[in-house]
Amino acid sequence: MQTRNLQKAEKIFFSMATVKCIPNICTYTALMQAYAKKGLCIKAEEVFEALQAAGYDPDVYSYNALLEAYSRAGFPFAAVEVLNTMQQMNCEPDRASFDILIDAFGQAGLVDDAKRWFYQMKTAGFTPTLRSHMVLLCALSKVGRVEEAEGIVLELQRAGIKPDTFVFNSLLHAYGNAGKYTQMDELFKVMEQGLCKTDISTYNTVVNSYAKAGYIDKVEEIFTHMARQKISPDVCTWTSLIGAYAKKGQYKRCISLYRDMIFSGCRRDEVVDKVLLSSFSKLEDAEDALEELDTLYKEVLKSNANPTALSLTL
Repeated sequence: MQTRNLQKAEKIFFSMATVKCIPNICTYTALMQAYAKKGLCIKAEEVFEALQAAGYDPDVYSYNALLEAYSRAGFPFAAVEVLNTMQQMNCEPDRASFDILIDAFGQAGLVDDAKRWFYQMKTAGFTPTLRSHMVLLCALSKVGRVEEAEGIVLELQRAGIKPDTFVFNSLLHAYGNAGKYTQMDELFKVMEQGLCKTDISTYNTVVNSYAKAGYIDKVEEIFTHMARQKISPDVCTWTSLIGAYAKKGQYKRCISLYRDMIFSGCRRDEVVDKVLLSSFSKLEDAEDALEELDTLYKEVLKSNANPTALSLTL
């Protein structure tokens, strides 16, 4: 869908010349934003240059679109260069500019740099919003920096901002990545008891944390709990469960779960296919496994599910 939208945006933009409709700065910026969402920084840069060639002075929105493009492409330091240029051209960054940089460094795993830009935002006179806190919290959670993640949640509360489900899901993620399963369980239970609304991401975070640690019993326990709560697992839930057994080399259980997933109506993807295939990697006798995989593949075809990675093995 996003690709089609981008193609449509390009078509409209480049057809403007044929009807003698001159793009304005908003038009150029809109196309830059479309490229930015896909991380197409070179394309965004080309439009930025075209904007200037057309006689327009880039504004904060144009620069932010370019910042976003480099951020999504995974080039946080290039984004900083854009910010420096922006300031040299007497175009002052806004709160969104700093949010983009915090996220850029957080996504790149450069958490200390993300923190530095968070506090630089404050120094520049901007009050961090929920989004500002969230992008830093996500960065801290990914690397299991629990105390700092908890500090962000406390800072939100002191600022009068009520933490939502996304905030607490991120804190669950931090506990899981740090191996602090007792704290993760305690928060999970309090969330279910009414601290905030839980969603499928809540359950997936806990399931994935236990799956990565190899605690199959806990994964199965939560999976069963979801069924009792009438919460349907999505492909991420199934992938974590299958992955837990794949790590143990229990390919028969993986096939059984994969079959359950398909016939539950859950839409599969290449990730879960690859996880399933990984369960066969250490088998000494691959013939039986391939035979079972062949049977499963035929069942998938009959179910009208589109085969992906499975077809590569047969």
